[in-house]
Order: sequence, then C-alpha cells, then structure tokens
Amino acid sequence: MNQLFVNNLSVIDFSYFDNQRGILGESWIVDIELSGELDDQGMVFDFGHVKKKIKSIIDEELDHRFIISKQVKDLTVKEHEDNCELNWTNIMGTYQHISPKSSVLVLDVKTINTKTIASYLQDIILEALPSNVSKVQIILTQEAIDGAYYHYSHGLKKHDGNCQRIVHGHRSKIEIYENHQRSIELEDYWSACFRNIYIGTREDITLEHDVDNKAHITFSYSSKQGDFSVTLPKKRVYIIDTDSTVELIAQHIALSCAEKQPNNHYRVRAYEGVGKGAIACSK
Repeated sequence: MNQLFVNNLSVIDFSYFDNQRGILGESWIVDIELSGELDDQGMVFDFGHVKKKIKSIIDEELDHRFIISKQVKDLTVKEHEDNCELNWTNIMGTYQHISPKSSVLVLDVKTINTKTIASYLQDIILEALPSNVSKVQIILTQEAIDGAYYHYSHGLKKHDGNCQRIVHGHRSKIEIYENHQRSIELEDYWSACFRNIYIGTREDITLEHDVDNKAHITFSYSSKQGDFSVTLPKKRVYIIDTDSTVELIAQHIALSCAEKQPNNHYRVRAYEGVGKGAIACSK
C-alpha cells in the first residue's frame, strides 16, 4: 500500500460545547495521511490538490463554526429556512445560539474531541477523492505551548469572512513584557481571565437577565452572513468596550496593565490560534 502525508496542512479555529467547561474556543493543527494505489502520474494524490481541495473541505466543514453534540442534555434544534436555533442547559446555566445554518455543526457523537472530529472529516474527504485513494487518516493535535495560554470564543460582526460568526474561537498563547522583561505572573493572570471565556463587545449586549437566580447575558448583531445571537451565563463572559479582534485584545491587555502601573511599559504579544497574532504596547 502506498502512502503520502502532509503535516501542518491547516489549523482549525472553532468553538464547541463542553458540558464541564462550557463554550470552548479551540485551535487544532491538521496532519493528513492518504493511502491507495498509484495513479497514472505515479502518485497517490497530487500534493497541490491536497493543499487546495482537502484543505478547502476541512475549512468549509469546521473552521470558524460552533460545534455541539446532538447528545447534549436538553438540547433542542430548530431549523427555519436558512437559520438554526440551539437551546440547551447545563449546571452553569442556560444557553442559546441563533445563526445561519452554515455557522453551526450538530454531530451525533457522545463527545466532541480530536478523535470524533477526525472520524467525521475522514469520511467526508474520502468521498471527495479519486477511487485509487482507499484510506484517509486525519490527525488533529493541539499546539505544544510552554507557558500561559487560554481558550476564548468571540464573533466579529464587521468582518467580511467567517470571523463574523458569533461563536468561534481559538486556543492561544500569550507573551507579556513589563519594562522589557518577560512577566510570567502577568501571563498567568491574563490566561486565567480568558480561560474558557466568551469575549463580548459591550455595544452588542441586547439583554441581561437572571435564569434560576443565575445572571445571563445575550449578545446579538446582524452582519453580511445574517442575524446572530448568543445567550450564555454571565460568569463565562469577559466584556470589552471594543470589538474583539486580536489587535484590540492585545491593546486591551496592554492598556489594562498600564492602568495598574502607569509608570511601567508593557508590550503584549497576543496570539490568535497558532502562529499568528498581534502586538500592542502601552505607550
């Protein structure tokens, strides 16, 4: 059996629901292996097509989407024309997600993890490949981070692409320099602030209310892809006064540090997923 592989084919940035941790932003690195007979070119599959065709399938199916298991307790799914409404609860509170269908993925699996998502992708990709390819193996891994990192979800209503989807997210590392010296203490502090959090923009708040004596908050907006809304427990929300681009998140962290220590200089390297991000300084 002939095989080929492509490492670091893509990075999937998305969010999913975990019953213990809530809505969780994630970034998974995608490696792929293809097995099969050689074609007329002496190839299992052209590397150029792997990078274009297979990457586009992966991005279309998962990237910048909100994924939830069909088996989540009390989950109801309502579809109307091009829209999808999800409602569910857990020990933390009540959740609702309303968006175009293209922004969500409901999978009939017990748990959303690297194995179940890889299996889902393998079946879809194999169907799209030539008949000489007999097996697809997807390997999904998290970036190895030596230091502080956080999971956050957000939505960018002004974005032209899929970042406008109200619940998608990232697993990101952070580097903070105080007076040109790396501050592990500040990195740990901000990674704790953004751990398993939804970063919401203040002007997008449309409702604040209590459900069973638990504070909840709703963010809503309209963008080019349609109407979006998410309701979640307030304890899982971090509110900022601007949009939540990585540039503005880095700026928010730098300025917040400077507010506490105005005589110090701060430089923040905030990542958005793997290998990319923004730099902001306090002055």
